[in-house]
Amino acid sequence: MQIEGAVGVVTGAASGIGQTVAKELASRRIGYLAIVDFNEQVCQLEEALNQQYGSGTAKAFVGDVTDDDFRKQVFQEVKESHGPVNICIPAAGITRDELSVKIDKASGEVSIYSIDTFRQVVEVNLISPTYWALEMVAGIAKGRSDKGKKRWTPDEEIQGTVIFIGSVSSQGNKGQISYAVTKAGIEGAAATLMAEAVFYGVRCGVIHPGFTDTPMVRALGDDYISTRILPQTQLGRLIHPEEIADAICFMISNPAVSGELWADAGWRPAV
Repeated sequence: MQIEGAVGVVTGAASGIGQTVAKELASRRIGYLAIVDFNEQVCQLEEALNQQYGSGTAKAFVGDVTDDDFRKQVFQEVKESHGPVNICIPAAGITRDELSVKIDKASGEVSIYSIDTFRQVVEVNLISPTYWALEMVAGIAKGRSDKGKKRWTPDEEIQGTVIFIGSVSSQGNKGQISYAVTKAGIEGAAATLMAEAVFYGVRCGVIHPGFTDTPMVRALGDDYISTRILPQTQLGRLIHPEEIADAICFMISNPAVSGELWADAGWRPAV
C-alpha cells in the first residue's frame, strides 16, 4: 500500500526502532502520524517532524500503551481528525532480562524468574501490540460496514497494514525467558490476525530485528555487546535503526511480502 498520504500510528516512538520508523514514515510523506509513548520525549519528536515536514504531520500522545482507554482515545482522536488509521507499527517494548533459574553462590538458595515481571513483559510486548493492531482492524472493518462493503476483494486497494516487531530472541536466547516468549507469541498473533484481517483487506507481518543500536540494546553493556553479540553477528556490528525502518517500509509498500522478515545481520546464538 502507499505510505504517502496514509494515516499511521507508531507506539514506542520516543526512542529506538519506534522513533526511527516514525522519522522514516514522515520522510516518505505519510499523511498523518500519531506517535505514542509513555516518555514525554515523544513530544520533541512531534516538534521535529512538524518542523521538517510541515505542520500537522505528526501528533504526540503520551500515555501507557497497555491502557485500554488510552489506546481507544488515540484511535478515536485520529479518526475524528484524519480518518481511520491504516498503518500500525506497535513498536513499544521492554526487556527485563535475567536467568530463569539462579542459585546464589553464597547461600545455595535457588530463585526463579519473577512472575510479576514476566506478566509485565507479556503485557507490554505481546498483549499491547496485539490490541493496538486489533484496534486498527476494527476501525477499518467498521468503515467498510458503514459503506455496505463486506469481504475485501483483490480489485480493491489494500486497506491497511500492521507490522509487528519481533526479534531474533524468538528463537530462544539465554537470560531472556520473558522477552523470548513474547516475541515468539507475536509470530502466532500476526499469523492468526493475517488470516482473519485479510477479510477486511488488512495485511499483517512481523519483522525480526537482530541486535540493533538502540538504548534497549546499549543497556546490555559494552562488555555483553562485544563478547556475546558482535562475535556471533556476520556483519560484525550492531544494526543501524535506519536499516530496520527501511525494511519495515518495504514490508508496508510491497503487498507480496507477507509473513516474517528476518533483519538479523547474520546473528546466530553461540553454541
